[in-house]
Amino acid sequence: MSDLQPNFYHDRVALNVLANSVVNAKACYDAADGHIVLGVLTKNYATDEAAINDMRIYQDAIHNAVSVGLGAGDPRQSAMVARVSAAIKPQHVNQVFTGVGATRALLGENETFINALVSPTGTPGVVNVATGPLSSQTAAGNVPVATAIAMIKDMGGSSVKYFPMGGLAHLDEFKAVAKACAEADFALEPTGGLDLENFETVLQVAVDAGVAKIIPHVYSSIIDKATGNTRPEDVAQLFSVVQKVLG
Repeated sequence: MSDLQPNFYHDRVALNVLANSVVNAKACYDAADGHIVLGVLTKNYATDEAAINDMRIYQDAIHNAVSVGLGAGDPRQSAMVARVSAAIKPQHVNQVFTGVGATRALLGENETFINALVSPTGTPGVVNVATGPLSSQTAAGNVPVATAIAMIKDMGGSSVKYFPMGGLAHLDEFKAVAKACAEADFALEPTGGLDLENFETVLQVAVDAGVAKIIPHVYSSIIDKATGNTRPEDVAQLFSVVQKVLG
């Protein structure tokens, strides 16, 4: 396995959760037996330098299983994500649709996983790709999901980040996205409202569709509100579901 690639369980699934500290990241990494990337958000840093210095400490602690994040999908963080990712070469990068090409070019390699954020439209088989800093302020850019996937491939992206899922609110649409990803041999990252209750349903849809690689994001629902830490015991529970679904 390349140290630039997430460590997929059975070459199929890796979890994505937020890390509140290096200690918290290490605990969650261990809870998933390393089949995970830990989100560190650029939005939490005032400068590129501060983010880069901090994320390098995370990299050393968790074998580079860092997911450079925007921060609630904030398109204004797109350029910072690209710059920070270029400096640290993480395993995983979160990007808005329009930021993928710049990120891949700055990385200068094809292994780091870069997702491209697309959003539900209310119509199965159609996604909104207008998720960039300027485009997100305009009318939706609704395109067939197969076209969106081809465009992401053109830009050097690795996967569709489907956000916001709203838990199970967009399940019919998600099924269409999963089918299209499977047909295009492309990875899929469901995110937004996933929790311990609906996680298995969402994962099972992607697995049943035949999606090659899946990175489900489970964020706020497993964070201890008192400490801000992601609960390692919840990560262990999610990983047990992954093992159950994949057999």
